[in-house]
Amino acid sequence: MGLVTATCLAEVGLNLICVDVDEAKIEKLKKGISPIYEPGLNDMLQQNIKKGRLIFTTSLAEVMPEVDVLFSAVGTPPDEDGSADLQYVLDVARTIGANMQKYALVITKSTVPVGTAKLVSNAVQQELDKRGARIEFDVASNPEFLREGDAINDFMKPDRIVCGVSSAKAQKILEKIYAPFILNGHPVIFTDIASAEMIKYAANAMLATRISFMNDIANLCEIVGADVNMVRKGIGSDTRIGSKFLYAGVGYGGSCFPKDVKALIKTADGYGYTLEILKAVEKVNDKQKIVLFNKLNKYFQGDLKGKHIALLGLAFRPNTDDMREAPALSLIEKLNEAGCSIYAYDPVAMEESKRKIGNVVHYCKDLYETLKNADAMLLVTEWTEFRILDLKKVKSLMKNAVIFDGRNIYNEQEMKDNGIVYFCIGKKSK
Repeated sequence: MGLVTATCLAEVGLNLICVDVDEAKIEKLKKGISPIYEPGLNDMLQQNIKKGRLIFTTSLAEVMPEVDVLFSAVGTPPDEDGSADLQYVLDVARTIGANMQKYALVITKSTVPVGTAKLVSNAVQQELDKRGARIEFDVASNPEFLREGDAINDFMKPDRIVCGVSSAKAQKILEKIYAPFILNGHPVIFTDIASAEMIKYAANAMLATRISFMNDIANLCEIVGADVNMVRKGIGSDTRIGSKFLYAGVGYGGSCFPKDVKALIKTADGYGYTLEILKAVEKVNDKQKIVLFNKLNKYFQGDLKGKHIALLGLAFRPNTDDMREAPALSLIEKLNEAGCSIYAYDPVAMEESKRKIGNVVHYCKDLYETLKNADAMLLVTEWTEFRILDLKKVKSLMKNAVIFDGRNIYNEQEMKDNGIVYFCIGKKSK
């Protein structure tokens, strides 16, 4: 989300130089073309390039003499053991230390484990020592809380801005950067650096926990005859609980929740402490990603070979093309193993799917094309255009009119009235 951060800060009047080692990406950005799909980003990007507030380059070393503040927003992918891979974070720190000429505030924007700021500080200082340079600098933590698909809105209207600092100077700089947001009444929370690093992981782990908890409850609801949607309304009305992130479905995915839960578990393991709840959260989520397959397999009594399956949605959530850890990937794997022919449609993520898994599925031009002669339809991602179906057309197109709703967005009675067999999450089908 580094590009979103830069573009939004430019929008409130700051001048930014964006650095990336990928030359092709930088050339696209210079032309105002965003390498990621995020609603509203392209227009804001182009406007701020025209205003001269956004400049793009591949050389951090060359721009170091010009900058006073550096946001490090490089990736922290999971390592083989589940821990966060900090090689790119530390590479940036070393480059800063090797080229800085004056005081700089180094702000870690990436999601990193507790203790990373110390590693960044050490890496910068080691490079300064090699040069025999005595230059002051500060390191701060400023984690982002942006949802893919709604990142612009989240940045411009944040619930809170968290800043971990270790000096008054660093705090004053961050107060200046975020002054427009403070004026608009958005709270800025200043903490020590370790607490800021932990806040990001704890927040994502809590949200992931709520999702897995509701999915576990949904599975039990099906067994005992309860309706998870009614259960959600009942418990969500309790002000101590609230209604957000209580929707049952096919599990969480994306670039944050899976990675951050793994990294937090690994951090705890490294200190000799076991996060039992989060390990259960992971286990429940892994099982939930194939819940639609299990329902489908049961419906066809284990005979799925050659079945034409329509798959609606590939991205892990609407309004993004991100397929990292997407439930659709686990589902496609199981359907292929069972010998199904998969016809898929996603409004944005099909090119990403081709890049990620190739042509193991048939890509269709719209949702209705996926349904021609289909034995079953599986709704995986709740894109807006999937919410209202022409059920008469659905019935006429499908060979076998059965729908497995992985996001509980359809009305069971409407399905029944149109002669469609309907299954959802957390409720027994009648």
